[in-house]
Amino acid sequence: MLRYSFRRILSLGLSLLIASAVIFSVVELVPGDPASFMLGTGAQPETIAALREQMGLDQPLPLRYASWLGALLQGDFGQSFTYKAPIAELLGDRLQVSLALAILALCLAVFIALPVGIYAAARRGRAGDAAVMGGTQLGIALPNFWFAMLLVLLFAVKLQWLPAGGFPGWSDPLAGLKALILPAVALALPQAAILARVLRSALIETQGQDYIRTARAKGLTTGQVLRRHALRNALIPVLTIMGMQFSFLLAGAIIIENVFYLPGLGRLIFQAINQRDLILVQSAVLVLVAAVITVTFIVDLAYALVDPRLRQR
Repeated sequence: MLRYSFRRILSLGLSLLIASAVIFSVVELVPGDPASFMLGTGAQPETIAALREQMGLDQPLPLRYASWLGALLQGDFGQSFTYKAPIAELLGDRLQVSLALAILALCLAVFIALPVGIYAAARRGRAGDAAVMGGTQLGIALPNFWFAMLLVLLFAVKLQWLPAGGFPGWSDPLAGLKALILPAVALALPQAAILARVLRSALIETQGQDYIRTARAKGLTTGQVLRRHALRNALIPVLTIMGMQFSFLLAGAIIIENVFYLPGLGRLIFQAINQRDLILVQSAVLVLVAAVITVTFIVDLAYALVDPRLRQR
């Protein structure tokens, strides 16, 4: 396990290094001068020159990258040109919302998908299986922003059980959690539909294995066989999908964050792009990419825990 983990840690570090180089290079590929792009066409030459110096654009490219990477390793993401605040503070504030939303949505998706997937696999070819497959297909097809608006109309406008939008902060944890319930449900249901279908397919695939036939010969019911024996071996594709879903929920919830006016990381990137704050965009995208790579690393470790045979690879 230690050898397996060490290889994955090396892969994690290399992936982060390559990602930082690619993201840094993207700013350099912006047509024209980045400082002129950020300030707009009406900026004075001396203002542009001052921003170029502040961004280090008067230095060679390798030196700028090394300085930027060294500052990142020390936790210094620079200063936002638009918000006039340290980028690390902005990202930290927004991550408190986006990370909590992603975790809550993924937990809801798993909580729904596991029993539904097991139920459909246990009743393969029957009416219950057909109903589950039809429901999950509908869940995948419905746009989550449209479903989010329906949730707002029902639970916020008509019933007035939950807030329609905004985020009060974590000073009152209950109020903060209530503000995230509707967007989390809107994000979770399509992901639960995908996860349930993947789990059903994986469980059905395991039913032809020898150990499953042995378990049935011992007198176990189909449901007991699936829960006690098949589920663990079906978790490999499920973990893969869960890792991808968490990355999507963290980085791809921009529309939902805008529907509910949540001050999340996705909305911050959207605003930074509109305001031409390339330094903020660069740092925020790096944080998201790092989060995705880290989640992939955690999923790889989970593979080894679920299937010990992978530790020998």
